[in-house]
Amino acid sequence: MSRKDPAVCRVAIVEDHALQRARTEELLGRDGEFEVVFSGTTAPDFVAWARSVPRERRPHLLVLDLMVDREPSVDVELVASLLAAGLRIVVLSALASPPLVRGIVRAGVSGIVGKRDSEADILTAIRAVLRGDEWMTPELASVIAGDPERPSLSVQEERALVLYASGLTVDQVGEAMNIGRETAKQYLDRVRKKYASVGITVRSKLDFGRIAWVEGYLEPGFPAAGPAGVDGSVSE
Repeated sequence: MSRKDPAVCRVAIVEDHALQRARTEELLGRDGEFEVVFSGTTAPDFVAWARSVPRERRPHLLVLDLMVDREPSVDVELVASLLAAGLRIVVLSALASPPLVRGIVRAGVSGIVGKRDSEADILTAIRAVLRGDEWMTPELASVIAGDPERPSLSVQEERALVLYASGLTVDQVGEAMNIGRETAKQYLDRVRKKYASVGITVRSKLDFGRIAWVEGYLEPGFPAAGPAGVDGSVSE
C-alpha cells in the first residue's frame, strides 16, 4: 500500500514520553494501515503544526496523552474544538486525573485507552473510533465513578499536587501552571486540608509525595526533592 493510498489513515500522536511516543509510532506504522503524519510532545505544538500544513496532510485521528510532565494538562476546551472541527481523538493516558478524564468524556471523546492496556487494545480503539463507534478501557468506569473514600480534588489541585510532589518548589509549580505563586500555594493548601478532613495528615513535601504515590499520580519511589515543611503548611 503506497504512502499516498487514500485508504491509509493519517494519524497524529501527542505524547511527552519519548519511549512511549516512539513505540506508538512503531505500532501504528508497522502494517501500512496508518501513516503517522505528526508526532510531538504537546497539544499546542500539534495545533500549530496542523495550521501550517495543507488540509490534505492533516490527520484523520489524534492519539492524545492528557498530562505532560511539568506542563499544564490538556485543555478540555481545546479538545472540544478539535472534535467540533471533525478530528477523531483517541486518548492514550495513565488516567491519573479523574476530573480531567470526566471532562474529556463530556467533551465528546469516544475512545479512551489506559497505558496499562495492551497494544492490541490501542489498535482496536483507534479502529472503533474511525468507524464512529466507542471504545473505553475497563479502567474508565472506576475513574469516572471515583473512589467515595478519596478526597475530591479539582484538576488544578491534582496538577499542583503532582508538580509539587515531583520535586518542584511552590514558585516552580506556579510557573508550570501559568499561575501566581500565591494561587499555587492555595491549591496545595486545599489539597492538604481535604486530606486532613479524611484523617490523612499532610505536613511536609514527603507527605505530598506519599499521597501522589498512593493515588497513582507518580511512580512509587519517585523522589520528592527539596525542603520539607513541618508546620502544617506548604514549604517553599
